[in-house]
Amino acid sequence: MTFQRLSLPSRLFAILAALLFAMGLFSAPASAADKPKFRVAWSIYVGWMPWDYGANAGIVKKWADKYGIDIEVVQINDYIESINQYTAGAFDGCVMTNMDALTIPAAGGVDSTALIVGDFSNGNDAIVLKGKDKLADIKGQRVNLVELSVSHYLLARALETIGSSERDVTVVNTSDADMVAAYASDEVTAVVTWNPLLSEILATPDSHKVFDSSRIPGEIMDLMVVNTATLKAHPALGKALTGAWYEIMRTMSGDGAKAKEARSAMASASGTDLAGFDAQLATTRMFYQPADAVAFAKSAEAAKTMEHVARFSFDHGLLGEGAADAGFIGVAFPGGKVVGDEGNVKLRFNADYMALAAEGKL
Repeated sequence: MTFQRLSLPSRLFAILAALLFAMGLFSAPASAADKPKFRVAWSIYVGWMPWDYGANAGIVKKWADKYGIDIEVVQINDYIESINQYTAGAFDGCVMTNMDALTIPAAGGVDSTALIVGDFSNGNDAIVLKGKDKLADIKGQRVNLVELSVSHYLLARALETIGSSERDVTVVNTSDADMVAAYASDEVTAVVTWNPLLSEILATPDSHKVFDSSRIPGEIMDLMVVNTATLKAHPALGKALTGAWYEIMRTMSGDGAKAKEARSAMASASGTDLAGFDAQLATTRMFYQPADAVAFAKSAEAAKTMEHVARFSFDHGLLGEGAADAGFIGVAFPGGKVVGDEGNVKLRFNADYMALAAEGKL
C-alpha cells in the first residue's frame, strides 16, 4: 500500500476538516442513496386527486429535492385499507378524514398529525335513495355504506335532523370499491357515499339525494395525516409536502389554461371529465390559500366538530376497549387547546407548516 504525503496546507485542511466533522459542522455530500425516503398513500376522492397530479407533474419531487428527501406517492384503491396500512407503519403519511384519523390510527395508539387541512366536504358526501325522494323514507331500509366511516357519521347526523336514529335502519358494510356495483343491484335501495362514486350513483335513473354534507359544513375534513414521531424527526417531510400542496393549489385554481389542464388530468384519473370534476369541486370547500386553512384549524368550530366526532366514535365503540368516555383520546389544536384527555393526545392539528406556506417561508 502506498501512502501519499500531504503538503503542509493539505495537512492543515485535513486536520481542520476532521475537527469540523467531529463537531458536526462539516460533512461529505450525501449521495442519492443516503436521502431519507418517505411514502404517503392516497385514494380517489376529489379533494385528494391533487396528490396524484402533483406526483405525476413532478411537483412533489421538486419539493422533496429542495429538502433533500425522497417522497413516494402511492395510490391505494380501498380507502380504509390505505389508513390501515398507514396505521401499521407501511406509510409515513396518508390522506384521510378527521373522523377516520381519530378512530383508526389515533385509537390504535399511533400518534398522528394533521399536517394539511386540505378542504371540508360541502356536499361531496351524501345519502341517496332509490325510488324515494325524502330523508324520512330511509326508515326501515337497509343502508349500504362504509361502516364506521364518515359516511356512517353523516347518516347518524342526518337521522338526528328528523328525530330518528340508527335503530330505524339497518347498516350494511360495503367497501367504497364495491359501492357503485352494489347500488346497481335491485336489492340495494339506499347508500351513503362520496364523490366521485356519488356522482356516478346519482346519474342512475330514479336516484335521489336526500341529505348531504352541506347540511353539516366543516364537520367532514379532508386531511394529509403524517406520523407525529416521523414529522418530529424529519421536519423536511412536513415542509416538502406542504410546499408541494400549495404549489398544486396555485396551479389548479382559476380559469387559466394551466389550471384547466391540471384539473383535466385530475378528472381523467378519477374517471370523469373537467366539467364533472369541477362540479365535484363546487361541493368541496377547498382551502386554496394556506392562510384560510390555518384560520380553520385554529377555529372554535374545528374543536367543536371533533367533540361531535368523538361522541359518535365512542357510541360506536371506535375509541378502543379501554375508552371510558368520548374524551378518552386527546385531540390537540394550535394554541394549546386540547379536546379530550390531555394525557393521551394521539391526534394533533398542526398549523405551523401551513403558516410557513402562508408567510412564504417554505
